[in-house]
Amino acid sequence: MSERNRPAGRAQGLAKITTPRPRSAAGIREIFLRFQAANPEPKGELEATNAFTLLVAVVLSAQATDAGVNKATRKLFELADTPQKMVALGEDKVRELIRTIGLFRTKAKNVILLSEKLIAEFGGEVPADRAALESLPGVGRKTANVVLNIAFGEITHAVDTHVFRIANRLRIAPGKTVLAVEMGLEKAVPPEFGRHAHHWLILHGRYICKALRPECGRCLLNDLCDSPDKWVA
Repeated sequence: MSERNRPAGRAQGLAKITTPRPRSAAGIREIFLRFQAANPEPKGELEATNAFTLLVAVVLSAQATDAGVNKATRKLFELADTPQKMVALGEDKVRELIRTIGLFRTKAKNVILLSEKLIAEFGGEVPADRAALESLPGVGRKTANVVLNIAFGEITHAVDTHVFRIANRLRIAPGKTVLAVEMGLEKAVPPEFGRHAHHWLILHGRYICKALRPECGRCLLNDLCDSPDKWVA
């Protein structure tokens, strides 16, 4: 038997794993202290120049990689970095520029529609309000959380597949749904780490604590982790 055997059902992800008990407050603080020491000012990997381009980039990132989105938006944002310029550019041109991104037709339509709504209802500015953001075409709770956090400095927890996985594996905010994990993070993450928490979790999940082959040997939390997904060296 390989010394790197996995639990049965490993490839199916977290769905078959019983929701673990939450970690202690002291244990959670230690996790974020280590994240902070290793990377004091983590940044999102989507390229943006203002709140509007950030909003568009996050909308485009659904079911796409940040690298793929950045490749498409560099030219797009050179041509249109405001709602007014985006509407003037037009849906056909937007669609052409983002055609390498998944669901590009629907996304191009939403980019134009949300730009038009920003002009008509918000004076061409991205609103710093969750309900207003979620009223825009193509914008859901996760997108609103990212924009509120990065553009406006609010403490929010955008739960993507990486954050969901890490919150469960490390028992920071175990939950069976995205919303349950988000609400758990709101309660569990010490306020002084709140601004950067979702970036630390995303980056950790993207580059270290991967879904199928976590690189436990490089993990700064290895000694704290008791996940059944952990690789034994």
